[in-house]
Amino acid sequence: MSQAPSAVGATKPSKSSRHFMSGLGSGMSTAVILQPLDLLKTRVQQSGQTSLYNSWLELRRSPNQLRSLWRGTLPSALRTGFGSALYFSSLNAIRQYAAQANALGTGSGNSMTGSTALPKLSNTANLLSGAAARTFAGFVLMPLTVIKVRFESNLYSYPSLSSAIRDIQRREGFRGFFSGFGATAIRDAPYAGLYVLFYEMLKLRLGALVEAGSGSETKAIMGTPLASSINFGSAILAGAACSAVSNPFDAVKTRIQLQPQRYRNMWQAWYKMIAEDGFRSLWSGLGLRMGRKALSSALAWTLYEELIRRSGSL
Repeated sequence: MSQAPSAVGATKPSKSSRHFMSGLGSGMSTAVILQPLDLLKTRVQQSGQTSLYNSWLELRRSPNQLRSLWRGTLPSALRTGFGSALYFSSLNAIRQYAAQANALGTGSGNSMTGSTALPKLSNTANLLSGAAARTFAGFVLMPLTVIKVRFESNLYSYPSLSSAIRDIQRREGFRGFFSGFGATAIRDAPYAGLYVLFYEMLKLRLGALVEAGSGSETKAIMGTPLASSINFGSAILAGAACSAVSNPFDAVKTRIQLQPQRYRNMWQAWYKMIAEDGFRSLWSGLGLRMGRKALSSALAWTLYEELIRRSGSL
């Protein structure tokens, strides 16, 4: 009898590997599906004079429109896939530790009730765990982020991933692979922290509304598409709100990664963009980013939670 649990456990992937693989699958899927929106956002942000309409016309004039819209998909899929894998696995580890240690006022522990398949934590714990996990994943994946942005831009014409790596190393050295990390961290930490906070709060609010209108049987059927609908709606709202708040840092980060000689650091880039292109440049690509982040967050988190739910308990 004492050996049964270990035998069962040996047939299942470890908890951390389930979160890693679920994050990898959800991240790669959303990156491929939404690559055209990401590419257009990069084109709009690369200079203060480029508009969405002009960027779209330029892509329309290319001999292979479909290929042009999905330019940079490989580095984007690798960066988003492995970034999501690192983010979700590290986020789960932090949240599990916080729940078990009753840190920062947490006390709910694991929960598979309602629409969630994740631990329930306090608002402060959700905020800090999201920020810490995203900063860690962003630092590890920064080289792929730089390559992805340059592939999407029309300022560079890299024929392959390996040629991009060699060119950055030759021109800028190892430091070039971490261009814009300061702006990225300042963008991602508040974004991810607020996102997890808003996402969990919205799930509770929407779940309570559904339960109030559906009676006592709702919790029993929350494992159906109803749970995914609640998670999807919560993720879209959280993603759109957090994208609007963090867009100036995203615009600065894009300039630094595309033109590191012209924009040397975050504060100099910030000042130069405002002086030359006005405050409007800090909000360039906002509509595209809000749309892409809202959809990508909704797809990634809904798919991630569903994969975790189907793979068993945390």
